[in-house]
Amino acid sequence: MPATSTAHALPTIHLNGTGARSLADEYHAVYRALNKASDALEAATCNARDFYPQGDAAWQQARDERAEMFRKLAEVQAYAEAWMARASDHL
Repeated sequence: MPATSTAHALPTIHLNGTGARSLADEYHAVYRALNKASDALEAATCNARDFYPQGDAAWQQARDERAEMFRKLAEVQAYAEAWMARASDHL
């Protein structure tokens, strides 16, 4: 699971709040869905042959944008991981 240097606002697990098991299960489901999304994006076509008619810069821009989308998915995965870790500390 990816690590993050960003601090997240995390819940306080207590008797009147959402149970640790519920939080752990819910955020684990989020994490698994993000893994599937990452796999789907990896499998999706992004080929230079689809960009060369637009000029030399278009392919590099497409690659940079795709890399940014993977970084964003990893950021959301780190958020879900932080919630899972908080909940797991109380199981």
